[in-house]
Amino acid sequence: MNVCGERIRALRESMNYSQMKFAQIFDLGQSSVVRYEKGEASPPLELLVRIADYFDVSLDYIFGRTDNPQGKLYEYKPKNGYPADMANFVEMCFDPKSPMNAKLKQTLVQLLGEVDEE
Repeated sequence: MNVCGERIRALRESMNYSQMKFAQIFDLGQSSVVRYEKGEASPPLELLVRIADYFDVSLDYIFGRTDNPQGKLYEYKPKNGYPADMANFVEMCFDPKSPMNAKLKQTLVQLLGEVDEE
């Protein structure tokens, strides 16, 4: 059995769906589900996307590229800092007399640091 077929079967079984119920949900014949799960046929990409969306998993997971259903195959590493002109912009956005000024600026700076610059 191929990885894709194994993952489809595991997702189906995780919801306690029979092959017939799964076939009805995705508008397939039960024989197609059997062939996909056994690796005798490859599901079309459009179907794989629908399955991934339905079960809220990534295509990387379905294809066996990762064991993490969310598909975090690559670790996200944001760049440090932000452009100097953004610091001036942040400074201008807040009233220095406000008691929340420092907290708001800190939060905005933190958010800007998490945004991946292009």
